Amino acid sequence: MKAAIVGAGVIGGGWAARFLLHGWTVAVFDPSASARSRLEATLAAARRSLPKLYDAPLPEEGRLILAPDLETAVADADWIQESVAEDVDAKRAIHAAVAEASRSDAPIASSTSGFKPSVLAAGMAHADRLLVCHPFNPVYLLPLVEVVPSESTGAAIVDGAMAVLEALGMKPVRIRREIDAHVADRLLEAMWREALWLVRDGIATTGEIDTVIRCGFGPRWAQMGLFETYRIAGGEAGMRHFLAQFGPALKWPWSRLTDVPELTGELIEKIAEQSDEQAQGASIRELERRRDDNLVAMFRALKSRGEGVGEVLNAAEARLR
Repeated sequence: MKAAIVGAGVIGGGWAARFLLHGWTVAVFDPSASARSRLEATLAAARRSLPKLYDAPLPEEGRLILAPDLETAVADADWIQESVAEDVDAKRAIHAAVAEASRSDAPIASSTSGFKPSVLAAGMAHADRLLVCHPFNPVYLLPLVEVVPSESTGAAIVDGAMAVLEALGMKPVRIRREIDAHVADRLLEAMWREALWLVRDGIATTGEIDTVIRCGFGPRWAQMGLFETYRIAGGEAGMRHFLAQFGPALKWPWSRLTDVPELTGELIEKIAEQSDEQAQGASIRELERRRDDNLVAMFRALKSRGEGVGEVLNAAEARLR
C-alpha cells in the first residue's frame, strides 16, 4: 500500500510517520528547503515513541520516498493526504492537480482544521473522493481523526477511509454534518478565547492557566471526556440533576466566549514573555520529547485499564497480534 503525503510540516510529517511505521510505502512531496530535515526529526520522534505504546511489534517499516514533484508522489497512491497551510485557494489548486495525476479511486484527504470539505471541493471534477481527515499533533501518537465528508463524497470513500485509519491504530470519528472547524477545534477555540482574556486582564499567567488544566479537569477529560465527567458530578441522579443544578449558571456572565481580545503588540508580547518564562529555556525539540514521553506513559496507564485512548490501543494491538 502506498500513501502520498503532500506537505511535510508538523502535521504532514506526523502522517508520514504514522503510515510508514505501519508498513506503508510513503511518498512525500514538499518543495521547501527545510522539508527533509523537518521530516527526519519527526520520523525520529515517532520511531522512538510509537512502538512503546504496544506490547506487540509494529509491522516492518515501509519504504520512504522523497518525491521530486507532486505527480510522482501521488502516482498509484492508495491514499493521498494533503497537509499544506490553511489557504483555501492553495488547497484547491493542489487538490485539482492531485485529482488529475492520481488514480480515480484514491481518496483525497485534507488535514484542514477549519475548512468544510464542500468548500475545498467547490468546482472540483473529483469531489466524490475528497473528504477531510483532520488529525491531532503529534499525529504519530494521538489517535483521533475527525472524518468529514461533503454531500458529494462517495460512501465507499468514507467507509474505506474509516477502515484505513483504524488499521493505522487511529480512532476515526465521522462528523455527522460538515461545519467550519469541525468539532474539536470549536471546543478548543472556546477555551483558547477565554484563556486569552484571562491573560489580557491579568487574572492568570499562561503557566497558571496550564497548571489549572494539567492538575484539574485535564486528567479527568483524558479518561472520561466532558459529558461523562459531568454525569458523575450530578451524583446518583446523574446528568439530569447536574443540568438542573448548574444549567442556570450558563446564562450568567461567567465567560466572554463570543468576544475576542484584540491581539495588540502589547498582548502578544505579554503572552510570549510568559510562555518563554514557562518553558524555562527548554527547546521546542525538548518540549516535544517531554510531551511524547508523558503521552506514552499516560496512554499505557489507560491501556492497562482499557479506558479512553487505552481502549483504542488495545484494539490496535489485537490487530497487530
